Amino acid sequence: MTQGGWPRAFARTLLGLALIGAGVSHLTTLRQDFQAQVPDWVPLDKDFVVLASGVVEIGLGAALLALPRQRVTVGWVVAAFFVAIFPGNISQYLTRTDAFGLNTDQARLTRLFFQPLLVLWALWSTGAWPRPRAGGR
Repeated sequence: MTQGGWPRAFARTLLGLALIGAGVSHLTTLRQDFQAQVPDWVPLDKDFVVLASGVVEIGLGAALLALPRQRVTVGWVVAAFFVAIFPGNISQYLTRTDAFGLNTDQARLTRLFFQPLLVLWALWSTGAWPRPRAGGR
């Protein structure tokens, strides 16, 4: 069994599959919804940002599934990705943009509290944080 046992392995697999699914939806069914999250201050075409971030999400999800020896590094990269896209969530709230069924200020605000949980999920499931102490203590 991998370090951290089956709960971490299960959580890491679930996160990897979720990232792949989200990435695919960037390229297909939810493309317009994701465009609504790209802040106006981003100096790139919104469609390009959505497509590029979808490809990145697919790659990160695949890395979580296929690179067990690199899982700690991948965990930090996934966590950094979740931090990097957080301004889009904030922008959606501040601009009161409807997308993903988030059509009230309360719904958009509530979603903001889930992003830190995704960061923690990435770090915990990969063993990136908290790191086990030497000697198992």
